[in-house]
Parts: sequence; C-alpha cells; structure tokens
Amino acid sequence: MSEDHVNEELVVAHVADNVTEAMVIRGLLQSAGIDSPGSVSSDPFPIPENPEGPHGTEIFVLESQVEAARKVIEEYTKSDAILEQESDESPEQS
Repeated sequence: MSEDHVNEELVVAHVADNVTEAMVIRGLLQSAGIDSPGSVSSDPFPIPENPEGPHGTEIFVLESQVEAARKVIEEYTKSDAILEQESDESPEQS
C-alpha cells in the first residue's frame, strides 16, 4: 500500500464463497493494480474448510478503489457463471 493511502479506509468489495475463490479474486485485483489485503495466517497446518454450510471470506480494498474492484469481480463472476452454464448444458459423452 502506498503512503498516499495509509489513512484510507478499507471496505468490503465482495464476500467470496470460500478461501479459494477469495485468493483467485485477490489475484485478479492485484493484476488490475488494486490493493486487497488478505488474511495472513502463520498456522502451518490450517484446519480445512468444511465444504458444507455457510461460508464467506470478505475481500477488502481501499475505499478509493472499491468501484474498480467491483467491476473486476463482476467480470470474473459473470465469466465463471457462463462457464458453469456451458458445462451444465454440454451433452454427456458415452
């Protein structure tokens, strides 16, 4: 984070379904030049997520970058939804 933004608020730009999705989105944001501090764990053996039940990993960005971040995230979620739809519609091969 640059010195220009040290006093700037962090806001939630998106709530990812799981940690893996959050990592992908943070990578996309970083590629777009948007800072997104992630949770830093020093635990060498983290407890894996339970695949069932509600989860949510908040993705924080600087307040000045929230609109740009939401556009990047929207493009990602749209493309992901299209890929899922295409895979659901593809005929099964025997």
